[in-house]
Amino acid sequence: MDGSRKSTEAIDADVMRAWEAIVATLVREKRVKAPSATRGRFGSNGLKTNGKIFAMLAQSTVVVKLPRERVEALVAAGAGERFDPGHGRLMKEWIALQGDTRRWLALAREAHAFVSAG
Repeated sequence: MDGSRKSTEAIDADVMRAWEAIVATLVREKRVKAPSATRGRFGSNGLKTNGKIFAMLAQSTVVVKLPRERVEALVAAGAGERFDPGHGRLMKEWIALQGDTRRWLALAREAHAFVSAG
């Protein structure tokens, strides 16, 4: 995730804490429904607004949906990577977050606003 690589267990624990904080906060603030599954098909553990996924836990990180230009800027800034759901094709409006987990809640809120508006 960053230059000072942590052990896999520490990274997973940090990611899980960040995800749990995102879920708890957005369920409380935005009246989104908490995900009911932790594994399964695409987005089954995701947070939704108007029936559309805007944030999810996938491939051991938090993934959010944002406008393509915003994703490109975040990738360029080192905040994450374009999301590949596993078939080798990068998704233009999805970013797999990396780095400082304290920023992830703000990006999840931004994703909620983006998907809600569309």
